[in-house]
Amino acid sequence: MSPQWILVVVLIALVYFFFIKNKPITDKDQKDKKRNEKLDEDDMVECKKCGTYITLNEALLRDGQYFCSDECLKA
Repeated sequence: MSPQWILVVVLIALVYFFFIKNKPITDKDQKDKKRNEKLDEDDMVECKKCGTYITLNEALLRDGQYFCSDECLKA
């Protein structure tokens, strides 16, 4: 092989590895994506105490946690 072909192959490999090949999704990327998503009123959230799913506009929020009722909130 001539040095020109070796250079072409190396350049193609570099372009592939740096620009074309997809990087795997890490847990950090998924957490950042979730953090950036905003909740709508119709989104369902889980009660911290009993695990019941309720809509966001029905949920009671305290210390960053959602509760379904006053009983779960006080317990």
